[in-house]
Amino acid sequence: MKEQKILLHPGTPDDNNRDYLPERIKGSDIVVNENGNNSQPYPDLLKEYQEALTADGTVDTWYEYVPTSYNPAEKTPLVVSMHGGLMTGWGQAIYTSWTIMAEQHGFIVAFPDASVKRIWSVEWGRWRFDDGIREKAEAPGELPETPEDILDNHDVQMARGLIEKMKHKYNIDSERIFMQGMSMGDLMTSLFARNYGDILAGAAGSGCATFLSLLYDENGTIQNKAGHLDIWQSRPELNDIPPDKREALDVNKYNRYYWSRINNCNPIPQISIVGENNFAFYSGSKADVTYLDIKNRDHGQTFEDAALIWNYMFSGVRRKADGSIVHSKSNIPRVGDKFAIAVAKDCDYAWFNNMVVPMNTKAVYWQKLKYHGLNGGQEVRGEYLCVPVSFLSKAFGAKYEPSEDTLTAVVKLPDGRTLQFARGSIGCVIDESLRSMYCEALHRDGELLVSIEWFCRYLFGFDVSTCGDVVYVTDHFSELSASMADLIHDLLQGGGTLADYERIPQITK
Repeated sequence: MKEQKILLHPGTPDDNNRDYLPERIKGSDIVVNENGNNSQPYPDLLKEYQEALTADGTVDTWYEYVPTSYNPAEKTPLVVSMHGGLMTGWGQAIYTSWTIMAEQHGFIVAFPDASVKRIWSVEWGRWRFDDGIREKAEAPGELPETPEDILDNHDVQMARGLIEKMKHKYNIDSERIFMQGMSMGDLMTSLFARNYGDILAGAAGSGCATFLSLLYDENGTIQNKAGHLDIWQSRPELNDIPPDKREALDVNKYNRYYWSRINNCNPIPQISIVGENNFAFYSGSKADVTYLDIKNRDHGQTFEDAALIWNYMFSGVRRKADGSIVHSKSNIPRVGDKFAIAVAKDCDYAWFNNMVVPMNTKAVYWQKLKYHGLNGGQEVRGEYLCVPVSFLSKAFGAKYEPSEDTLTAVVKLPDGRTLQFARGSIGCVIDESLRSMYCEALHRDGELLVSIEWFCRYLFGFDVSTCGDVVYVTDHFSELSASMADLIHDLLQGGGTLADYERIPQITK
């Protein structure tokens, strides 16, 4: 099938309307942009259907988008996209780029409605990890009960029925059936994947990680009935679920570990940061895991999320009849940045070109201070991460020549420039020209250390992004996010062994 060109359609802005999914948007060209939501008018080809999809006789509502290129003689992939809480199937269609991707790449998308009050019947139980105490938290508001038996969960069985309905109605490629969800729809996708993921080739979720008590039992044993499949997790940096940031980082981490262990993934991913999108690509012998943290993004899903999911993952994965996951070339390769350096405070390992490598001493977080007069006092004029000059020389292919006492060093760059550094001096001599660095050169464990931010920006014009105690350097625009900084810190702190990868969160009553 020949792929179509992407075409954005203009909408009528309604900037004064901040209602949550205004009903009058349905069937109109109104766009209400709030943090990137509803960035397209209601698609002309989006059709509503109602029918009982399960044996209990409940009449369900769903929406279908069939691309103009659909050919009944050709097997066609299917994506089932689950809306967030208090949303609708049509709302999920206009708040995402799934219909645009379907039109460009020739697959069908189904957007079902939750059966009760626009709320999915997901597992509400969750546990907090505060001082080792496990406590049940209440779900907000009046919400539908979640049946203990998955066979009694109408929404889960409706999703199964919808997939079967689509397979009978269209020429669906049974090897390329996918599910994606946002927020509560993410929880629904996770519930489906853990119970019926063996009928999917891949599953993706945006916005809300699954609570750990639903992934592990009280003894820390993984809970899963369906086995491996390709997994994509989008986690916005400013997501507030759970509200405590440290807990949220741990929940995100152990969601990654959960699927990485099921899919038998290498615990060391490839990392790529493109603008605000922070990717970690885990490769597994059974299936792959992609983790995406989005800088400066609130709870929800970005408009491009569907495009990223399809082009990086769904476009190149299928499940064969024997249950195996097979990967072909995806539209965008899942590979790390060609050139990248990451260092973290107090870590003597660095991330270099998708490998964890040792440095001769730890990175030191250093403050540039300004002192004021006879009365004393000081002000911080900058904070920088200083790393061994020997490591920077190796990373940039330079020749490193330390003095015998290691208090000075000469560095010869591949382009012919010669640099000279000295302990305690803020100066750097560049080809007999004196320049000031961000802060003075330090001396630790027989090594000279200088600011990696200055070295990479001033000498090479590279992009340097800082988040927390981690610095990431690339040759293109990138913005390091909180969860990715936490992920990198774990890698560097463990020296590449990632000791907590096999460790299950301790859950006690």
